[in-house]
Amino acid sequence: MVEAEISYRVPYADTDQMGVVYYANFFVYFERVRNELLRNMGLPYTTLEADGLMLPVASANCDYKIPAKYDDLLVIKASITEMKGCRMLVTNEVYNQDGDLLVVGGTTHCFVSAETRRPVKIPENVMNLFNDYEEKK
Repeated sequence: MVEAEISYRVPYADTDQMGVVYYANFFVYFERVRNELLRNMGLPYTTLEADGLMLPVASANCDYKIPAKYDDLLVIKASITEMKGCRMLVTNEVYNQDGDLLVVGGTTHCFVSAETRRPVKIPENVMNLFNDYEEKK
């Protein structure tokens, strides 16, 4: 399974009036770690764009268990749990510095041609990078 992890200290600007991380910011955190995930696989997003591909979000979900607060040091994890057809499923978990699971969620992405804006099958070179990464683990 292709995985990535980043650390992120919550700035005041990420919190709401209740003093907790505003719920939608977790999707931004998911995007940050997803970029690292693709980079770890050997496929930075700039390479996808250069190849005429886009990865729009087809669906997103988030289950909030414990609030994250200002100055918490978060560990944000991502893994590709499925690559099939034109879709890639990324699963995310967010922990605080004490190891408490705060959020579980994920995003489903569709490989799309930048030219036609239509879904395309996951390119062979991308599947090869994914499979090579899996074999190295």
